[in-house]
Amino acid sequence: MKKIAVIYWSGTGNTEAMADLVAAAAADAGAAADKFTAAEFNVSSAADYTGFALGCPAMGAEQLEETEFEPMYQELRSALSGKPLGLFGSYGWGDGEWIRIWAEDAESAGARLVVEPVMANGSPDGDAEAACAALGTALANA
Repeated sequence: MKKIAVIYWSGTGNTEAMADLVAAAAADAGAAADKFTAAEFNVSSAADYTGFALGCPAMGAEQLEETEFEPMYQELRSALSGKPLGLFGSYGWGDGEWIRIWAEDAESAGARLVVEPVMANGSPDGDAEAACAALGTALANA
């Protein structure tokens, strides 16, 4: 059975809602899906997971959240090599530069993106909800 870690940081609840959708879809597709905030996830347990879904909203000048998420991601980064990965997050301005840069970085670490990164402008709407579900399903089937 696939075991997926859904790890996120959310300031307003929008990215957390996306994490819920990803985790539910992965579970519906037959995977075990464990959901963690960035502060809760213990990177030493990364080897226990067959795939990862990482969620972080755009912060400041289109960057990852710097105090909890970015340090966790940098510590996890080497464990992503060869693993299926999905990225998601919400934004309120800009054009998604933060998630494109993040996707390039994850791929350079050897991760395999299972779908295009999922973005929601504010709270996830129907299109973003469907994309989150597709991400969870793709991870479960990767």
